[in-house]
Amino acid sequence: MDTHVAASFDVTRIRQDFPILSTQVRGKPLVFLDSGASAQKPRQVIAAMTRAMETAYANVHRGAYHLSEVATEAHEAARGAVQRFLNAAEPEEIIFTGNATGAFNLVAHSFGRGMLKPGQCVLVSEMEHHANLVPWQMLRDAGLGIGLRFVRVTDSGELDLDDLSAKLADGTVGLVSITHMSNVLGSVTPAATIIRMAHEAGARVMLDGSQAAVHRAVDVQALDVDFYAFTGHKLYGPTGIGVLYGKRALLDAMPPFFGGGDMIETVTLERSTFAAAPARFEAGTPAIIEAVGLHAAIDYVNAIGMGAIEAHERGLVDHAMRVLTEVEGLSLLGAAQDRGGVFAFALDGVHPHDLSTYLDRSGICVRAGRHCAEPLHARFGLEGGSTRASFGLYTTREEIDFLAQKLTDARRFFA
Repeated sequence: MDTHVAASFDVTRIRQDFPILSTQVRGKPLVFLDSGASAQKPRQVIAAMTRAMETAYANVHRGAYHLSEVATEAHEAARGAVQRFLNAAEPEEIIFTGNATGAFNLVAHSFGRGMLKPGQCVLVSEMEHHANLVPWQMLRDAGLGIGLRFVRVTDSGELDLDDLSAKLADGTVGLVSITHMSNVLGSVTPAATIIRMAHEAGARVMLDGSQAAVHRAVDVQALDVDFYAFTGHKLYGPTGIGVLYGKRALLDAMPPFFGGGDMIETVTLERSTFAAAPARFEAGTPAIIEAVGLHAAIDYVNAIGMGAIEAHERGLVDHAMRVLTEVEGLSLLGAAQDRGGVFAFALDGVHPHDLSTYLDRSGICVRAGRHCAEPLHARFGLEGGSTRASFGLYTTREEIDFLAQKLTDARRFFA
């Protein structure tokens, strides 16, 4: 697999791997600052998916012929790549889903309905993405006697650990489901501490790694986390594929979610028995080409090195904190001590949609709205939403400086 990447972190060299970054928007060079929504794709991912479709495509796990065997090997190789990326104990702990949202729904339906008991509850925080909130609301409202609690977020945008401790104290929390990195505040939550506190209270833990897994190395065994979810398209891979990690013992005890082909062991007209994990949770034809693309994306970031990516992005965060706080009239959401490359902000007197449109005319792509985190915006008094700039491994300090300049211009324009 082609992983032609510079050994040391060279952002100029890396940007050459992303064809779209050399294009223009409205006649201006593209400045893509919306990687938190979906990251751009390197040539290595595009080429791997094209090769698979041109030379190695067939359905997997079904055909007794060479091409199907090749496709099956590629699909399972992708599972192995994810296992190593997360340092899971074995490939069988990796389940492919459609996205991170699919992973949360799977756990809510399977673990939530199958293993939580009436009187227990799920504990989430105020800073969760809707994907890590709505499935638990649906579980709460399903008439199973399962509750839902919320951990507060401090004014600085950090998880309130005292409140977490209080919410765990009565021993009725069955699952704590918390983001590993906020998609609005950029706050990196203290995962190891959360997991230790939850386990001491008898609760399992699921982490939303949709943002964190892109920016930092994740070791699910070192964390001792029970479930971990992330999505491929934010990790420079394709859309349509996500990952759920689960401890093998838990997966073996969980009932299936979807029913259909590939998740069965035996079927008669009267009843069915089900395969072991991961097949038990992967009904139907999987995302074959997308798994190849995710594998290529993991190879790509591994070739650069997650440590190098994290160091580059820490530099970007420090730089952004300096230049954005100098923009008159701009208020950043959150000020966590440990944060990643996500900056949501409000500019005095300018609606986020107007600001996003203004920046777009200079080629700058940012997100406007509530970023699938409406309760968090309400928590900070921004029911109308915010504007968000989010970084990827290809982001430069010059792009951040350009954003700051255009924000200053925008304030004058809308005054």
